[in-house]
Parts: sequence; structure tokens; C-alpha cells
Amino acid sequence: MSFSNLFDSGFKKRNEDHFASIVRVAMSDGVITDNERAFLERLATRLDISEHDLKEILKDYNTHPINAPHSYEIRLERLYDLVRMVWADDIEGPNQHWLLEKLCVGLGFHSQNVKYIADKALALAYDKVDVDTFIEEMKNMNK
Repeated sequence: MSFSNLFDSGFKKRNEDHFASIVRVAMSDGVITDNERAFLERLATRLDISEHDLKEILKDYNTHPINAPHSYEIRLERLYDLVRMVWADDIEGPNQHWLLEKLCVGLGFHSQNVKYIADKALALAYDKVDVDTFIEEMKNMNK
């Protein structure tokens, strides 16, 4: 096996585990709504998860470990990607905020802070900031 195959395999596995964690969050209320399913399908495409793997993960998401990023920076990068998707998917109003709060918990943010994190992230998505600005603003939101 070549070095590039090892890297691709590890990257793919991390994406699948990350995706399974998001599915776990979506399933926390026992149901995946049509909006959540559409979001998950678009996210799977973005994470380069095949249709077959998508179905397998949806069927048995608990077989994947929860791997919330240990690095705050990586957590913010993932949040940036997710908030842009939530915003772009036109999930409006309370559903938009509710979904993003669930995703924040899944990323490993403390549940007491997710409302504020989601508020700030959505405001930055509305302003269409780049990832570097997003990370800097999120890191300094309490200053």
C-alpha cells in the first residue's frame, strides 16, 4: 500500500467518523427530518462519502467513534463549513438555529455556550466572511 493510500484512507475514515457524529446529533431526538436528511446528503457529498457509505452510516451510525476535534482551531474550521452549509441550505428561523446548536454540541462545544456560538457563527455566515476571519472572530467573541 502506498503512502498516499494510507493518507487517503485515514482522511476518509475521519470524514466518515465526523459525518457519523453529525448523524448521531441529528438522531438525538429520534427522527431525521426531511430538512436534516437533505442537509446530511449535501454534507456527505462535500465530505466525499459515497452513497453506499452514506446509507451504511445512516443505518448504523453508532459503529463510528465520536471524534470531536481536540484542537479548538479544527473545531472552528468544521463549524465554519457547517454554518455555511446551514446558511446556504436556507434552513430558516428557529430550525436553522436549533440545527446549528445540535451540530455545535456534536463538534464538542460546551452545551452551555452553544446558543452564543451559534448566534455568532450565523452572523458571520450572513456577512460571508472567509475562514480566517471566521476563526479570528469566533476566538475573540467574548473580548
